[in-house]
Amino acid sequence: MTDASRTHIMALANQKGGVGKTTTAINLAAGLAELGRKVLLVDLDPQGNSSTGLGIRPEARKKTSYDLIVDGADLQDVVIGTAFPDVKIIPANADLSSADLDIVSNEKRSYLLHDALRQPLMDTYGFDYILIDCPPALSLLTVNALVACDSVLVPLQCEFFALEGLSQLMLTIRDVRRSANPALRIEGVVLTMHDSRNNLTAQVEADARANMGELVMKTTIPRNVRISEAPSHALPVLTYDTTSKGAAAYRALAKEIADRRKIPAVSEV
Repeated sequence: MTDASRTHIMALANQKGGVGKTTTAINLAAGLAELGRKVLLVDLDPQGNSSTGLGIRPEARKKTSYDLIVDGADLQDVVIGTAFPDVKIIPANADLSSADLDIVSNEKRSYLLHDALRQPLMDTYGFDYILIDCPPALSLLTVNALVACDSVLVPLQCEFFALEGLSQLMLTIRDVRRSANPALRIEGVVLTMHDSRNNLTAQVEADARANMGELVMKTTIPRNVRISEAPSHALPVLTYDTTSKGAAAYRALAKEIADRRKIPAVSEV
C-alpha cells in the first residue's frame, strides 16, 4: 500500500489544548505503522511535543517544519527517521511560534504547507499517511494544515464544555472548504480521556453522538495512566506498555481509520 497517489493527509486539530491531540497523533502513527502503513508525522505545534514523544532530541532538530513552511526547505532536509522503521517525522521547535507573523504577508500564506508536502520528492517516500499535529489554536498554521489535508480528525475530551469549542473549529473547516480546499472532509471525532465509570463521560459521549452521529468514531480512548506515562519515556504507549488498555484503544483507532480508507470519509459538518 505504498502508491504515493494514495497518500492520505490527515490533520489532527482542536483549538482547545489538553484534549489528547498530540498523544493521539503519536499513537495513531505508531498504530498505523503496526498495520504495515508508512507514516509521516508533521509536528506543527511550537511546543514540539510530537517530536519529543517520538524521541527526537532538540539538538537533532536541525531543520524543522518552520524551515519547510517559512523558508521552503527541501523535504530531504526536514524528514528524519524515528526509532520506528515505518514512522518518520518533520520535527518542530519554538521557532514555529513566530511562523504566523513571518508568513502573514506572503500571498500564498495559506498554501505553504500544501505545496511543501507536494514536492516531487514526496513520491519517493511512499507514505500511506501523513498526519499533521496542529497547534492548539485556529492560527495560520492550523489553516495551512486544513488546506493541505484530505481530512480532519478531531480529538474531543470527555469533560464539561467539551462540545462548546467545537463549533468554531467546524466553522473554520467549512470556510476552508469553501475557499481553498473543497475536498476537505471530517475523518471523525475521537473521544479521549474516556472514563466509562464516570457519569459526566457518559453524558458527553451521548451528547456528542446525538449531535454528530456517525462523525464520532466508534473507538474511544480511555483515561489510562500508561498513556500519560509514555511521553516521559519518549515512546508511544503501544511500545511503552503494549498490553495496556491505552495501547489496545489506539490500535483499535488505527484499525478503524485504516478500514475507513475503503469508503469516503464523512463530508458533512
